[in-house]
Amino acid sequence: MKYKLFNGKRFPVQIVDGKEVPVITGKAKDIIKHKRTSKIYESQADFDKDVKDPTTDTKKEDFRQDVEITVASLSVFGKTK
Repeated sequence: MKYKLFNGKRFPVQIVDGKEVPVITGKAKDIIKHKRTSKIYESQADFDKDVKDPTTDTKKEDFRQDVEITVASLSVFGKTK
């Protein structure tokens, strides 16, 4: 794979429409929350345990999942049509 410097950082490049563009990778993180209380769980398994726990009023409908995506910072200046 070919690499190129963009703003002082080294990125792999790919040809798109005849032009070299940086391939930017990212990281995704699942965030499991309780809709009503905003409690954050370590995993969906922990949320499921809370649903099964008779001492809590948590229901499966209280499940909320967010995805946080982090990518490398890159300023790209281009032309618009």
